[in-house]
Amino acid sequence: MTISPEPAQDGAEDQEMLELAERLFDAARQGDTELLRSYISAGVPATLTNAAGDSLLMLAAYHGHAGTVQLLIDLGADVDTLNDRGQSPLAGAVFKGYADVVRTLLAAGADADTGNPSARATAAYFQRGDLLDS
Repeated sequence: MTISPEPAQDGAEDQEMLELAERLFDAARQGDTELLRSYISAGVPATLTNAAGDSLLMLAAYHGHAGTVQLLIDLGADVDTLNDRGQSPLAGAVFKGYADVVRTLLAAGADADTGNPSARATAAYFQRGDLLDS
């Protein structure tokens, strides 16, 4: 499910949906695991993406929240989902140097060769190959 910033015909209800989605994307960025747990348990898809194709998992990984990443994986997020720029959560975590997030994603089966640039290419470029060896 993708939430776009453009509301459909039903104004107030759509605005509420967009505001909720933005709160959830912010929760992923901030590592608010409990807020995400409550909404996903209530039916929000763990695969929710924003208009740029960034999933909740991508945002949590890119901002270094290993616990939130694990929760999203446990609740059904796909570790290899690419955003609209072809980037994977693993490549984002490697780029930022978040070893704990990288370990969490690899343990869940993330593919270091998925995306463009891949996590492996990102690690080579930034001389962070050790992150993928952990």
